[in-house]
Amino acid sequence: MNADRNEVGATAKDALSIGELISRLASDTSTLVRQEMRLAKVELGQKAAEVGKAAALVAVGGFVAYAGLLAVIAALIILLAEYMAAWISALIVGAVILAAGYFLARQQLEALKRLDPTPKATIETLKEDKEWAKEQMR
Repeated sequence: MNADRNEVGATAKDALSIGELISRLASDTSTLVRQEMRLAKVELGQKAAEVGKAAALVAVGGFVAYAGLLAVIAALIILLAEYMAAWISALIVGAVILAAGYFLARQQLEALKRLDPTPKATIETLKEDKEWAKEQMR
């Protein structure tokens, strides 16, 4: 009879443990999802910062190119107005500034094309979490 009590007690204890495990699994899964959301926010924030920096440098390149264009225009005006040697220096400076601006803008546009906005770390950990949850349910 004492053995029967132990078996009944063990069964009740096991049922309680299973309930606790399911509760703990639900709680852990909820915590994990919140942590994954925080990771996604951080990762997307980092990607947005990279895009913002590259976009700012593209704008700087555009402004430099604009300054070069103004210098080239000034050189052409000097050339047509005076036919003197002063236009040569203005043309050279304008061409160099224009080339520098073009190089900066082109370089940053290529960097933007290569930038992958996908939150890869978050996707990978979500896959791992899915596998973990499957294992826990077994």
